[in-house]
Amino acid sequence: MLVDPTTAAATARSILSCPATLDLTVDGIDDVLAECHDVALQDQDGVPTFSCPSDRLLARAATGRGRRAVLCLESGVGAPGSAERSSVLSLGGRLVRSGRDTCECCTETRDVVVLVVERVALTPPSGGAPVQLSVEDFSAPEHRLNRGFLQRCVEHASQCHQDELRHAVAALVDRPTREIAGVSLSDLTTRDVQVRWVDPDGAHAREVAFPHAAVTPTELGDLLRRELSAGLC
Repeated sequence: MLVDPTTAAATARSILSCPATLDLTVDGIDDVLAECHDVALQDQDGVPTFSCPSDRLLARAATGRGRRAVLCLESGVGAPGSAERSSVLSLGGRLVRSGRDTCECCTETRDVVVLVVERVALTPPSGGAPVQLSVEDFSAPEHRLNRGFLQRCVEHASQCHQDELRHAVAALVDRPTREIAGVSLSDLTTRDVQVRWVDPDGAHAREVAFPHAAVTPTELGDLLRRELSAGLC
């Protein structure tokens, strides 16, 4: 079966942006994430990016030229239990330190560790042999606003920014904030987003259109904040 490289790359980037689980195997180190229970993975233009305290195994593994590593991600894209959740992305390469992050809410300084990707393989939902993808297709800028990124954006906003969303909906429908409950975002695209909420009159939904299509993640975030008048991060 022929696989369209662009479609497969978009799927792979979606999994990197929205994984359900991750497993990182590093040459010569057992359980490199054992000390990093709160490790967060980000997709930085197709580069898997971690941050952790500099004394952790993960940071030490990236010292110098770094060690060879394989990152395996199970898909978190789509509805739980759906077939696409069975896709698996495997990325091979070397771990490298790329700088340091300082947390805004505390004094902790963390090392930024990236996986320099040299190999990309995608196992489709139907199973079978993994499909090998080129690193160039995988890291193409056109995949920045992938499905996984859009899904993770609305999940984060709905779970972590209820107060901001309640104030935004109250302003949209001209009702007191205390009457707005259970706000969620869904179906985010580069052009619009669905807002759902509950008030004393029942459940409601409204499409909020953007004045133009977003072309970068930063622009999409700015449009969301502006159109919803919400302090989303």
